[in-house]
Amino acid sequence: MKIGVILGNRSFFADELCLDGRQRILGALEAAGVTPVILPEDAGAYGSVQNREQALECVALFKEHSDLAGVVISLPNFGDEKSIAIVLREAKIDVPVLVHAFNDHLDRLDYENRRDSFCGKVSVCNNLRQYGIKFTLTTLHTVDPEHPTFQADLQRFLAVCRVVRALKRARIGLVGVRPADFNTVRYSEKLLEYNNISVEPIGLIDIVGRIDELSDDQAEQALAEIKAYMPTEGVPGGALVKMAKLLMVLREWVGSSDLHAVAVQCWDSLQRYLGVNPCAVMSILANAGIPAACESDVVGAVSMLALQAASGMPSALVDWNNNYADDPERFVLFHCGNFAKAIYQNESCSPAINYPPILASTLGQEHTYGSIDGKVKPGKATFARITTDDLTGTIRAYCAEGVITDDPLATFGSWGVVNVPGLQDLMRFICENGFEHHVAITLDSAADALAEALGKYLGWDVYRHR
Repeated sequence: MKIGVILGNRSFFADELCLDGRQRILGALEAAGVTPVILPEDAGAYGSVQNREQALECVALFKEHSDLAGVVISLPNFGDEKSIAIVLREAKIDVPVLVHAFNDHLDRLDYENRRDSFCGKVSVCNNLRQYGIKFTLTTLHTVDPEHPTFQADLQRFLAVCRVVRALKRARIGLVGVRPADFNTVRYSEKLLEYNNISVEPIGLIDIVGRIDELSDDQAEQALAEIKAYMPTEGVPGGALVKMAKLLMVLREWVGSSDLHAVAVQCWDSLQRYLGVNPCAVMSILANAGIPAACESDVVGAVSMLALQAASGMPSALVDWNNNYADDPERFVLFHCGNFAKAIYQNESCSPAINYPPILASTLGQEHTYGSIDGKVKPGKATFARITTDDLTGTIRAYCAEGVITDDPLATFGSWGVVNVPGLQDLMRFICENGFEHHVAITLDSAADALAEALGKYLGWDVYRHR
């Protein structure tokens, strides 16, 4: 990830402060795995910006790097607020911006060492707001780059950058149409497109037709991959071959169409006319970084993509499915099993490919192999849902955090027991505001970054639960 760096400076402060600040902020960025883009040391005072000429040099540099994911403004001293704002306006890069200011120290407030960054940051933010530039603040008003608080702020900011970058260029593949009985997954393709998210549809008959054109021999490599991915004991060989061919066709389509996530019509046409559940195949895609949502839930796939970008980890799409006894803050998440393998617990309850009893009761288990039985691993989790609201012409979202517990449950499919503080309030919000029964999850704490990316930088209406 490339991050632009604007080093602020004001002429009546010691230039050596800029050298010290440059080395320390670049050290923090590089330690976080970032490629910083900054004026060279021989430009101005150690690559800092304190007048229009230097601002335009920085503009030219940033324009050479059209793939910047964000910008960090760092103030080793008061800084020239006007020049900094000019860089961002003239460069015309619509990316997240982090404003950082160095600490002064009580034993270094003489003329040569004082920074006054505390005051300068206020002026910079005032100018950014005048110029209509959105920005993110650090937790502490001034903080040294080596401080753990700044390290956490930086990681959160990089997550914001990933989400914004992922959703501003997203291409979502849709396999088939919405299942007739699932009005809940209706969405506005036009609202998504207006927000730079494109939908690329393909007919279910095209997918099945391409599968029919493949020989069993051609599917040998994909078949071996599925068998190595997860236990398949009890699954008929013919069903595994169909899954392998489905994996091949979906992968080829994802690659040729440059897709970032997919939504699949999986209830129940694929089972009837192909003869397998697509869950295991979707799990493999998700585990490799291509979120795959079931039941043609396009905006569910967008939600998964956003969470994956925020956490840097795989995501899954689950149902808000059951209460857990009489505990008001626990619930059971469930689905047939599109979860990435990384989301399942592997020590005492290894996931395995099976068939879903609910669909099998009407279609027969011979037509429904391909689901996954497994338990979500315990630990922290973030839940998020994005929706298109045609009634208001807006995109809305919510996010919340909870903990996957190790509570027992006698059930089938893919599941987990979750504790969410204030769950009853959250469910009331979901119901009153017409959100879907699907929610995306990732096994990390990512709600703050996600809410900032979606709300501040994409301009969507976001509810951050507690």
